[in-house]
Amino acid sequence: MNKQVSKEHYEFDRYCYPERWSSYYHQIREILRTEPKTVLEVGAGDETVKRFVVRATNASYTTLDVADDLRPDIVGSLLAIPTPSKHFDTVCAFEVLEHIPWDDVPRALAELARVSKRRVLISVPHFGPTIDLSIKIPFLPRLRIFLKIPFPKRHVFNGQHYWELGKKGYSVASFRERLSANFTVERDYISPESPYHHFFILSV
Repeated sequence: MNKQVSKEHYEFDRYCYPERWSSYYHQIREILRTEPKTVLEVGAGDETVKRFVVRATNASYTTLDVADDLRPDIVGSLLAIPTPSKHFDTVCAFEVLEHIPWDDVPRALAELARVSKRRVLISVPHFGPTIDLSIKIPFLPRLRIFLKIPFPKRHVFNGQHYWELGKKGYSVASFRERLSANFTVERDYISPESPYHHFFILSV
């Protein structure tokens, strides 16, 4: 794997738009739900998630990235994670897998499963227009209709993403099939506040 973006890619005004903050919320919530003692996050990014989890728990939190200028705890590739097997309670790869070719995804998933003792948390881009209707009446629960509309479009590599769910040839069903080789899919969902990110909660 090669570094795709510079450190400046993660500058606040460029990187931290409102939908990404919503995605951070779900990333943090899912990590905390696993009650881990040890965490590996593949893809250091701007370390927002790490900072919150470390402050909120006693977990030992390790980051891995191919980009050494992000100063991850481990410089290395998702395709060959340089740690022993079953070394971390929870392993997460949020918006990472799309940065490697589709044909390499099974190998990456096998590595995530290898180093995890219990849970693997993944999110990947899910392309497609949405219908999002929300009604809030005082004193009543919010009513919401949220749908992702199938809209098959051919993906073109943009220097970062080799593929995205929802595009031609990259269905959710085909991704689930790849996950099933190493994991049990406990849950998956798309948040209306972050409709581009599809979360998968996996057990090994």
